[in-house]
Amino acid sequence: MTFAACVAGAIVPGFGHALLRKWDRALIFFVCIAAMFVLGLNLDGRIFGPEFGTLFPALKFIAQAGSGLFYWVSLIQGLGAGEPTAYTYDYANVFMYVAGLLNMLVIVDVFDIARGRKQ
Repeated sequence: MTFAACVAGAIVPGFGHALLRKWDRALIFFVCIAAMFVLGLNLDGRIFGPEFGTLFPALKFIAQAGSGLFYWVSLIQGLGAGEPTAYTYDYANVFMYVAGLLNMLVIVDVFDIARGRKQ
């Protein structure tokens, strides 16, 4: 159950908590991560593709991809071209990085709950 909950949480933020019947946490995490990612897209943020040639583009990809389906659906649909001249560009990117990194922390929380280390 631990592995399934962690994978589910990696794909859809909050879904791992839902599998563990932590409904309040599941809803809060889903709404917060979705809101941050969508806000980042709407503020002219850029979706970074899988580029592993240098360190920083790879870290940006990993941070954004941590938000699961939000990232992959946006990438496939061609959203998130980004507008570097927009005043909100840097803030938008940070919103999307934080959404992915927060989901990674949420997966750690799912792991701890599934293992019985946390309520």
